[in-house]
Amino acid sequence: MSYEMFGGMGFLWMLVVGIIFVIPAWRICQRIGYPGPLGILILIPFANIILLYFIAFGPWKTKQ
Repeated sequence: MSYEMFGGMGFLWMLVVGIIFVIPAWRICQRIGYPGPLGILILIPFANIILLYFIAFGPWKTKQ
């Protein structure tokens, strides 16, 4: 099997995996009081690790 046979499957696979990771990260950022688009950082190498540490150890701006 050659790669040309699958055409744009690589792009489609990256899109599906991106959606699987971005949607939960977006919702988590919103729930703790930060802007949802901050969750897009989950797709950037090393920025995703920084984002996770920021969420885990940073102050949460939740309303009580």
